[in-house]
Amino acid sequence: MHSPPGGPLHKLSAVWPGKPAPLGASFDGSGTNFAVYSSVATSVTLCLFDPDDGERRIPLTCGIGSVWHAYLPEVGPGQAYGYRVDGPWDPARGLRCNPHKLLVDPYARAIGRELTWDAALRGDDGERMSTVDSAPYTFRSVVAQPYFDWGNDRRLEIPWNETVIYELHVKGFTMRHPEVPPELRGTYAGLAHPASIRYLRALGITAVELLPIHAFVHDGFLLERGLRNYWGYHSIGYFAPHTDYASVRTPAAAVAEFKQLVRALHQAGIEVILDVVYNHTAEGSHEGPVLSMRGLDNAAYYRLVGDSPLYYMDYTGTGNTLNMRHPHVLQLVMDSLRYWIEEMHVDGFRFDLASTLARGLHEVDRLGAFFDLIQQDPVVSRAKLIAEPWDVGEGGYQVGNFPPLWSEWNGKYRDWIRDCWRSEPNSLPELGARFTGSSDLYAPGVRFPHASINFVTAHDGFTLRDLVSYNEKHNEANGEDNRDGENHNRSWNCGVEGPSDDPEVEALRARQQRNMLATLFLSQGVPMLLAGDELGRTQRGNNNAYCQDNELSWIDWASADTELLEFARRLAQLRRDHEVFRRRGWFQGRPIRPRPSGRALPDIAWFGPDGHEMTDDQWEQELLRTVQVFLDGHGIAVPDTRGNAIVDDTFLIVFHASPEPATITLPAPSWGAAWRRVLDTVRGFAAGRREPGDRHAAGSAIEMPGRSLWVLRLEAA
Repeated sequence: MHSPPGGPLHKLSAVWPGKPAPLGASFDGSGTNFAVYSSVATSVTLCLFDPDDGERRIPLTCGIGSVWHAYLPEVGPGQAYGYRVDGPWDPARGLRCNPHKLLVDPYARAIGRELTWDAALRGDDGERMSTVDSAPYTFRSVVAQPYFDWGNDRRLEIPWNETVIYELHVKGFTMRHPEVPPELRGTYAGLAHPASIRYLRALGITAVELLPIHAFVHDGFLLERGLRNYWGYHSIGYFAPHTDYASVRTPAAAVAEFKQLVRALHQAGIEVILDVVYNHTAEGSHEGPVLSMRGLDNAAYYRLVGDSPLYYMDYTGTGNTLNMRHPHVLQLVMDSLRYWIEEMHVDGFRFDLASTLARGLHEVDRLGAFFDLIQQDPVVSRAKLIAEPWDVGEGGYQVGNFPPLWSEWNGKYRDWIRDCWRSEPNSLPELGARFTGSSDLYAPGVRFPHASINFVTAHDGFTLRDLVSYNEKHNEANGEDNRDGENHNRSWNCGVEGPSDDPEVEALRARQQRNMLATLFLSQGVPMLLAGDELGRTQRGNNNAYCQDNELSWIDWASADTELLEFARRLAQLRRDHEVFRRRGWFQGRPIRPRPSGRALPDIAWFGPDGHEMTDDQWEQELLRTVQVFLDGHGIAVPDTRGNAIVDDTFLIVFHASPEPATITLPAPSWGAAWRRVLDTVRGFAAGRREPGDRHAAGSAIEMPGRSLWVLRLEAA
């Protein structure tokens, strides 16, 4: 933080009226324009702070649209500031203006200073308005440096069908990485380090989805337990990158270092997707602190209970819900999205609890104002948009119901793949929908397979290793008597709860991980891999590690399962090499291109364990455990480097989810004379290795071990 250009605060000689736009603190090379919205304020005061916490107060002018503003020609980047708002204090009517509380600018491009939890942060003392100054305890907004040398950087716009997403935590990814210098571990610079980028490229990742990096708050009750808000789903600023993730922990360094991270990832051909939390803020319920929007214009920014505006509507489980019906809240969100695209060069967003953003009065409206604005915006509409299509309110589960521009975390895919490989009844018949992109969910809305973001695990829940090692959650370390976290995980411990030294149990767990990874990468739609799952990362059965900013959550590179990692890399290569696994459109179930000889074959066909095409009766069998899927690459013409059409390979995938081994007959010669096995989840190899016995003639019998998956490629005549 620097003193403002021109000298100490008490020597500032000029205050000009300024302009109501843009909102926030905007440095133009000579000075800074400050603008903030409040429709209920009787006065708004800009507070400037020097490095010794000296405060200078400057009254703002109210202009068009209830925006308060001033221009200070002697103030530039590094200047710490905040707002105080005077106006009506009547919580029972939803009015919470309190000039004794210093407020964060909702448009602050940088936020500094740690929050210190104190009673002074409360707007009242239980009965009357609090008159204790909160400035010594709260954040400081900071004027950001807008200039950065991007070179020729731009958004990558990788096609959806070529996208492989890697969900990671900026800090947890490198905190224990042996090739990242200690001073850079856990930071934006650590993720931008060549060692990190080499790993991502070798794994076949095309996009990183970063857990929240907007400035956020560590809850007081967690700090009292010696814990921290690790995941970051408690935003206090929608424009400022979190300062703790900078190697030099200053607001200015955080902004510059995040831009350097984006530039480095783009140079490596990797997109950046942000997990954003526009559904609520860190101010919590009516008993929470006054940090920003609550003190600026409570009833405008938040959804209040209609007949009891003392309280907040809570569709998020965090105490409040942002008021997406208000034009200035919609403007805030849209301005934030455009800022991250245009100024920070990010490529897309994953919207936390996105159903909340679609709520009108109470019901979820898939054509709500927010989605209309996204559709019409020439900047945001071109970014990758991913919804977490649920919230905690009534009717909040909306998988498949978002508008055409959107992709969604497919919770039904997650549930299916877990049930399938733990041999739950009626699970394998759903293979026909989930493996092919979930057309039952997305085709009716004129959407395509990429609308389905397929995943087995995510940050919220078990890791892949824990999914095959635990039947029950083990969240005791969170300090909530194991009451927190999901109880129904669709997991299976393979016979032993937790760590085991039984070689048969460990072999089965390894195979189950390979089964689910193979299914994920071979399914139509967009695969999303949780960081560390390819390494066998464990959280020791904790399925809600939101507060575990420690070695429980950080990736343990020293204990990496290198065989699983190599398997995952080969899977990504197999998907990348063959468009038949990442089609742009839906399967038709009929011939797509004529063949030069022989009968025309459909682009997809399904076979039972006897080698005959599946009947309706077979699909309805509750205990169906084995299915063969024929994928015809002949219908896909892939251009080579000279633009000539190259026909893709044809594959046969055998799913055997029964715990018992079985003899399976391959389809008749009319579907292919001979097949070469290129992937086997029992032996653990994929894409490229040839071993004796891998060639199988049409109609021949193959012996499939229990719970296994094979991929066979049609051999040329």
